[in-house]
Amino acid sequence: METILIIEDNPSLLMGLKDNFAAQGYCVKTATDGESGLEEALRVKPDLIVLDLMLPKVNGYEICRLLRREKLEMPIIMLTAKAEEADVVLGLHIGADDYVTKPFRIKELLARAEAFLRRSRQSVPEVFRFGDCELDTAARRLARGGRRSSCRRRSLSYCITL
Repeated sequence: METILIIEDNPSLLMGLKDNFAAQGYCVKTATDGESGLEEALRVKPDLIVLDLMLPKVNGYEICRLLRREKLEMPIIMLTAKAEEADVVLGLHIGADDYVTKPFRIKELLARAEAFLRRSRQSVPEVFRFGDCELDTAARRLARGGRRSSCRRRSLSYCITL
């Protein structure tokens, strides 16, 4: 289940967003100010963030900047009342993937989020390398030093010795 973090200080908007994303089958985390939102993003590392800009404590621009500085690449959709071209350009320039202005259409926001998540799902590598080990998740194979595991079980968790 993919996790969505919504950082929004308006309680009724936050509840509406949370309910709509949850109804689509997402695990939803929330924060009502920038400081707790940033902490939650760093702790949970959600699959997508919906981020208001005008937040108490730490604004949305700074949250986006800090997350990108930490090399966190989850999609960020800025959701804000700030509709000036300069605000949109700044948001996209500092690392947001999309910029949606309030008022907005919920179905469109959900579709944008799903599009980002769909692309993220496709970009997950199937082969992981660490040291002289290689894990191919698609083929369900584990190799060390080029030698494949002789384990015949269905789950790789039982086949960790090579």
